Amino acid sequence: MRFEVTPGMRRLGSTVLGMEAIVAGLVTPVAIGVGGVDPPLAVTAGIGLAVLCVIVAGLLKRPFGYIAGSIVQVLAICTGFLVPTMFFLGAIFAALWITAIMVARRIEGATTR
Repeated sequence: MRFEVTPGMRRLGSTVLGMEAIVAGLVTPVAIGVGGVDPPLAVTAGIGLAVLCVIVAGLLKRPFGYIAGSIVQVLAICTGFLVPTMFFLGAIFAALWITAIMVARRIEGATTR
């Protein structure tokens, strides 16, 4: 089975990762202020995940980018160990990620017929 990247998948995937980068960046002050997490750990997790989201958004031209994007979704859920709300938000972004891929493939498959 061949995984073909479509322009709609790139657009929707980049949108999800862009919004996720903003949320991931905002995890840092919440983890420090509310969660009492050590600042170096909070910065590494929050800002690191935000930068990773932006980098992966640039990789969505190739099928490997979607594997990396799926790994980012798992990492976003894992930030729930620092800020428990991220378990919920990470799951929402993972659902949006899966939906973006499926919807874009379905819509572009219907328009090419």
